[in-house]
Amino acid sequence: MSTTKMGALVPQILGILRKDLALDWYGRGRVLAVFAFAATSLLLFSFAVGPNTQKLAAHAGGYLWLSLLFASVLALSGSLREETEEEALESLMLLPVDPRALFFGKALANSVMLWGLAAILVPLSFALYHTHVTGSWIHLILALLLGCGGLAAPGTLYATMTARARGRDVLLPLLLFPLVVPVLVAAVNVTQLCFAGDPMQQTNSWLSLLAVFNLVYWGICPLLYGRVIEA
Repeated sequence: MSTTKMGALVPQILGILRKDLALDWYGRGRVLAVFAFAATSLLLFSFAVGPNTQKLAAHAGGYLWLSLLFASVLALSGSLREETEEEALESLMLLPVDPRALFFGKALANSVMLWGLAAILVPLSFALYHTHVTGSWIHLILALLLGCGGLAAPGTLYATMTARARGRDVLLPLLLFPLVVPVLVAAVNVTQLCFAGDPMQQTNSWLSLLAVFNLVYWGICPLLYGRVIEA
């Protein structure tokens, strides 16, 4: 996409982003339910392992990202459900809105929700799993930003694709989970290395993998979004 074309899309992207964030604000009950579900998932993982603090700390990164992954399904499906039921997507397509702008606005709004969720779950995981950051905070923040972005981009595409389906609550995780496995594996490894330390200097390699998959998802999904909406 050329710089000129992207510049023309920016006002539309910001408009969609503001609209979706406003909907999230007015629908705070749904957002709070997503946060409560994620926090409960973290708590259940700690109950499943038991009082073994070494095991909890050794797998804290994995539990954190599994909670984010499960909560992302609720967040993504909920973000499209209201607009689909009210036929708001069809109304948007009648306006001169580029489908790519629609995708970027919605995907960024979903990313913001996941980033806010991560900001709450990280300190909660410190308390539940008796862990802390011994590595780089910058690497941890980058892992959270890229990991949540890697979930939001394909998640927005698939949430729109399954929004009109009868079994959308089942179809979305079935389609999304296999696609985001590389993102999840890389994000878990970076997070755990930040928690436990990185004597072998592996963090940058995993972060590079995260960045590559973000480029792929955020590059391909906007191109497919128009066909998904029209289908």
